[in-house]
Amino acid sequence: MATAQALADLTEISTQVEAAVVFDREGTVLGSTVDDERAGRLAETALELVRAAEEARPDATQDLVQLDVMLPDGSVFVAADGDRLIAATTKAEPTVGLVFYDLKSCLRGLAEEPAAKPKPRRRTTSKKDDEGT
Repeated sequence: MATAQALADLTEISTQVEAAVVFDREGTVLGSTVDDERAGRLAETALELVRAAEEARPDATQDLVQLDVMLPDGSVFVAADGDRLIAATTKAEPTVGLVFYDLKSCLRGLAEEPAAKPKPRRRTTSKKDDEGT
């Protein structure tokens, strides 16, 4: 599934998500539901939050899987799947479990993108092969 389609599906099924951005651990935006400038700011801020949370954990042997930051007028959610992350903003008092479920479903859909299939080779035969000699 392409990133744009996965984000379109996310915003269609998750009415609580106002904005979303998919990015990697370097902060490179892979797709978003907002303009490039806002997507870059959201990805950068989300990555800073993830790094701060990872540094604050007493057991840093595993990568952070999810993060929820509640603010007076909304929340920021981050979910990770390996090197790919998704961040989303919501209005105040979202259904936390549902938002995380939707974000993780979006990431799973992206992880299931099929690898490019090699083109089949044409079999060439010579006249000798056809004649059985």
